[in-house]
Amino acid sequence: MIRSELVQIIADENPHLFQRDVERIVNTVFDEITNALAKGERVELRGFGAFSVKRRDARMGRNPRTGESVPVEAKAVPFFKTGKLLRDRLNGKES
Repeated sequence: MIRSELVQIIADENPHLFQRDVERIVNTVFDEITNALAKGERVELRGFGAFSVKRRDARMGRNPRTGESVPVEAKAVPFFKTGKLLRDRLNGKES
């Protein structure tokens, strides 16, 4: 599913809302999650999962084409851990 499909589904299920308002709401939610992660905060959506940031240390990598060693800088990467309800639903244990 892509963002525009999500907006369309929410708009279809809520005919009292204008599509442009639904789009603004969805964009705001994603922006707030992104901003929180950029600040190093954890974002938890109960029943769905939790977003957090993991730090990767600098290391020596290898260029697969040439085989030479190259330095890889330290970086922050987003991490998502599924919630129990989502995990159960994906495994057919709907409750």
